[in-house]
Amino acid sequence: MTQNALNQLKKMTTIVADSSDLAAIEKFRPLDATTNPSLITAAANQPENKELIEAAYEQAKQEGYTADALIERTIDILTVKFGVEILKLIEGRVSTEVDASLSYDTAATIAKAKELLALYKAYGIDQNRILIKIASTWEGIQAAQVLEAEGIHCNLTLLFGLHQAQACADAQVTLISPFVGRILDWYKKAENVESYPIDKDPGVVSVKQIYQYYKQHQIKTEIMGASFRSIDQVLGLAGCDLLTVSPSLLAELELDTREVQLQLDPSQVTISSEPATAIDKTTFKDRLEHDLMAFQLLQGGIDGFIKAREQLNTLLRQSFGLDAEIQA
Repeated sequence: MTQNALNQLKKMTTIVADSSDLAAIEKFRPLDATTNPSLITAAANQPENKELIEAAYEQAKQEGYTADALIERTIDILTVKFGVEILKLIEGRVSTEVDASLSYDTAATIAKAKELLALYKAYGIDQNRILIKIASTWEGIQAAQVLEAEGIHCNLTLLFGLHQAQACADAQVTLISPFVGRILDWYKKAENVESYPIDKDPGVVSVKQIYQYYKQHQIKTEIMGASFRSIDQVLGLAGCDLLTVSPSLLAELELDTREVQLQLDPSQVTISSEPATAIDKTTFKDRLEHDLMAFQLLQGGIDGFIKAREQLNTLLRQSFGLDAEIQA
């Protein structure tokens, strides 16, 4: 009997669910799971999560928070509560994102990461099951370096270029999340192209380049392809350390019966005798500014996550009738 594409892929790659939908995570039972502000906001809109939201709000009130700070604390508690529920359904780790508005503030990112971990600890969750998710700005990467040195594992997200991956390697972060689909979207628009063959897909090619660099220099940081637009993109990276995939694409993979071919194999990479070149702040900023795709997508991604958190803020204010109270 032919195995479906998802089961074949699981033999080559660690599959991660890109979702805060607890029912979907329970169905697919991935090893790990990732969340972001957009996914948390979407989950908060689901009626079945009403009790989680109310519990988060009550906890924030009992801690003495009021006005704007009450809502922001509720969001942090709710984010962690979703993480705790997800961890009940999986054996591995969950990625929990630091407020994207802190992406250019190293000290504030470190402080927020520790706040989130303190919440997890209060719920009895071992910190080794948490990946703190931080945008791949220079400041975010420096925050991750400090956190990693303290034994706090990080997932550097919104990653679109090799220069970001190099800086993450220097910082010895646990994991990076290059965004495949968003890179494809950008190039389709910029080059006015409707589609690319998978071996020429700019997002797939970008991850392969990073994979080659990491394995060539024996860098231990894990690579997790993210933000997929199709199962062809997912299968185009079969063999990558990890792939985080939405429930809709996981369902498609489950129905697909094609034979999955290994695309990335560390045994096929020639180890370099030269050490990886460290990248400093000036070089990082210069490369980012001269890579229009990475520059626009990094800032656009941060702005999008900030907007999603603002939408959740509005939703919570309305749910608890706080608009008039806070304005007063």
